[in-house]
Amino acid sequence: MSEQSEQREKQRKLRVVVADDQAAVREPLAAVLGLSDDIDVVAAAADGTQVLAAVAGAGPVDVVLMDLRMPVMDGTEATRRLSEEHPQVAVVVLTTFADDDSILAALSAGARGYLTKNAGRQDIVRAIRAAAAGQSVLDREVQDRLLATVRTKVPAPGGELPGDMTPREREVLTLIGKGLPNRAIAEQLFISEATVKTHINNLFAKAGIRDRADAVRRAIAAGLA
Repeated sequence: MSEQSEQREKQRKLRVVVADDQAAVREPLAAVLGLSDDIDVVAAAADGTQVLAAVAGAGPVDVVLMDLRMPVMDGTEATRRLSEEHPQVAVVVLTTFADDDSILAALSAGARGYLTKNAGRQDIVRAIRAAAAGQSVLDREVQDRLLATVRTKVPAPGGELPGDMTPREREVLTLIGKGLPNRAIAEQLFISEATVKTHINNLFAKAGIRDRADAVRRAIAAGLA
């Protein structure tokens, strides 16, 4: 890629679709996100069918900010359809519901992030940026519930991990298993976030880990968290 092409890519705004069945939530949220220099809200949707239509018709879409409880087609089903039909589009769930069933259903459907509506604007913006970059972001409450759920379902410690994982990769996986985001992992290990991302990419490839939620399960199963 040429230097000019790289510069254009850096300057390109993230194209986002906001989905919520309540106009009183959807419209202010779209307006607030639009204030960010690197985010362009290209469409708003009131249900899952409108989400799919928006993604298909709005040109390239990077991220869908998805409510779960919507009429016609709910957010979980819309997420599943997007994962199958538009796998390049990242989904970040933004919902009032943080129960185990909602969390696990959304993550299993392919959501890359999960926030509750207690999240502030900066938290939502960070989650959108992270999802567009291929990272998973979970609200602290969601992390805690996911960890608690996984701990009740995984077998006793002893799950196998690849033998070629480095000690540093094992440390990173341990901290992911404890619910730490990349920045906190970097601070704890005294390395850069870029280095953390490299370790995560390597250990995901070696261990066949699909996403951050899967990494949490694997870490707990292996007795690391």
